Amino acid sequence: MTLTVGELAPDFELPSSTGETVKLSDYRGQRVLLYFYPKDMTSSCTQQACDFRDRHAEFEGLNTVILGISTDPMKQHDKFIAKYGLPFTLLSDEEHLVAEQYGVWQLKKMYGKEYMGMVRSTFLIDEKGKLIKDWSKVRVKGHIEAALEAVKAL
Repeated sequence: MTLTVGELAPDFELPSSTGETVKLSDYRGQRVLLYFYPKDMTSSCTQQACDFRDRHAEFEGLNTVILGISTDPMKQHDKFIAKYGLPFTLLSDEEHLVAEQYGVWQLKKMYGKEYMGMVRSTFLIDEKGKLIKDWSKVRVKGHIEAALEAVKAL
């Protein structure tokens, strides 16, 4: 599926690190920075999460909620949050249904092998639920700064 800037972002419902089921529509009235990442506790994913952690207060001050999604189970998310002191909500998409809705569950290649997996991507959604910016195949270095600048520009 391909998402288009200006259209409503697909709503979803997933288990969260808060212990509740979360819907994207629960955040109407706030901006949402929705980021998809491959796996808890890996070097790039940890760096990205810690970068978001370190700038969390700035996003919060700009009426922007950060939500992270991977296919890891909640038990793994809980360990990830505890180990790195992550102040934002992580969502578990074990069946990769939301990842497919957002077009980030794709064929990947590593060491000559092909497999389906999560492509690191971020989506900025406005207060009314519309997609206003997206970043695909994200490189961690400099990404959080780019996302923060996009939010500040609104």
